[in-house]
Amino acid sequence: MRPVRLERNPRSRTKEPTRPARGGKRSSSQQAFGRRARKPGAIARLFWRVRGWLTFRKPMVTLCFGLLLLVLIAGLFVSGTVARTIGRVEHGLDGFVANAGFGIAEVHLSGNARTPPETILAALGFQPGESIFGADLQSARLRLKKLDWVADADVQRRYPDAISVRLVEKLPFALWKPPAGNICIVDRSGAVITDKDVAQFARLPLLIGDAAPAVAADLVDAVAQHRAVAARVKGYERVSQRRWNLILDGDVVVKLPETGWHKELDTLEHMIVDQGVLERAIAEIDLRIPSHYFFGLKGAKPESKHVDRGREL
Repeated sequence: MRPVRLERNPRSRTKEPTRPARGGKRSSSQQAFGRRARKPGAIARLFWRVRGWLTFRKPMVTLCFGLLLLVLIAGLFVSGTVARTIGRVEHGLDGFVANAGFGIAEVHLSGNARTPPETILAALGFQPGESIFGADLQSARLRLKKLDWVADADVQRRYPDAISVRLVEKLPFALWKPPAGNICIVDRSGAVITDKDVAQFARLPLLIGDAAPAVAADLVDAVAQHRAVAARVKGYERVSQRRWNLILDGDVVVKLPETGWHKELDTLEHMIVDQGVLERAIAEIDLRIPSHYFFGLKGAKPESKHVDRGREL
């Protein structure tokens, strides 16, 4: 079989017309072909005439015409005509996309231990069947972060018809009783989480006083290392935003110094375990004086006594 070679531009075998010599006359067919050149249409001729007239003869008319055009365009935007038109187009596209199988049908939740699903759905604001492409995920995330228990949120599309929501919730650290207002739940940094359903967290440490939550973490952690003290602490009272009182069982008040209170926790642990101080009729223990202790005694006539450090109680 003979191979056939295809040429991109096969040459015609017809004889090419000879060009007339310079200065010679063209043939009648060539002259006729030259006379058949296309002329511009009426609209094109009118356009070029108006353009030339505006550009070269009437520059002020051109300027006024341009300004008028800009005013008309601005008026369309200001009146909302353009926005409404774009909105109608977007709405139509969203409906088309949703009908094609990309409408929101499911919302997958994770990380919500204390935030009810209905609260999350309300914050998202998505409607069943809404186009998954038209859903504003960033705005939904910001709304979720405003919920009481939500520290952070991640919202993503799961094609073709689902939204995935992952929450990071705040961790409750303590209860706080402010000078005025309701008891509320705070996190470790001292930020208020909520004042709802506080009774469910009755086992958390109770902080009392102005600005107490912001500086309580170190003391609460230190008390947890002293088993006898931790088992008897009912509250942590911030005094004058400078120092702490511990409220123990039986409403015994332990006054800690402004500095060096870590050492005094060791002292208090020793008093409770080895000397049975809480088995006596004591209302107050003052550990602020380096040389001795002060004890406030219970009774019809409250009195106090001091004991030098190093001596048995």
